[in-house]
Amino acid sequence: MKKTTKFLINLAVFMILVIPAVSLGQDGGLVPCGKANGAPCDWNGLMALINGLISFILFDLAIPIAAIMFAYAGFLMVTAGGGEGKTKAKAIFANTLIGLIFAVAAWLIVNTLLSILGYDGDWLGFIKPTP
Repeated sequence: MKKTTKFLINLAVFMILVIPAVSLGQDGGLVPCGKANGAPCDWNGLMALINGLISFILFDLAIPIAAIMFAYAGFLMVTAGGGEGKTKAKAIFANTLIGLIFAVAAWLIVNTLLSILGYDGDWLGFIKPTP
C-alpha cells in the first residue's frame, strides 16, 4: 500500500473517532439535565432525552444512510447492463424505502406516546404554538 493511502486511511479513522467527541459537547451532551446546564432531572428531562435520542437516530443516521443507499442503488441501476444488476438495484431501492418508512413510523409512534405521557417540550421539527 502506498504511503498516501495509508495516511488517508489513518486520517479518516482518526476523524471518525475524534469528530463525535468534539461535536457532542456543544449542547451539553445527550442528557439535557443535571450539572451541564443546571436544569432539574425530572419527567420532562427524561422525555427530552428520549426525544433527542430518537431525533438523532432518525435525522442524523437513518436519512443520510438512506440517501447513500439510494445513490448506490441508482449507480447500480445506471451501470447495470441488464438482468441481475437491475434486479439487485431494485431490491436495494425497495429495502431502503421500506426501512425509511419503518423509521418514520417509529418516530410517529414515539412522538404520539410522548404526547400521551405528558411531555410538553419541543416536538421534532414542529413549531410549538404559543399560548
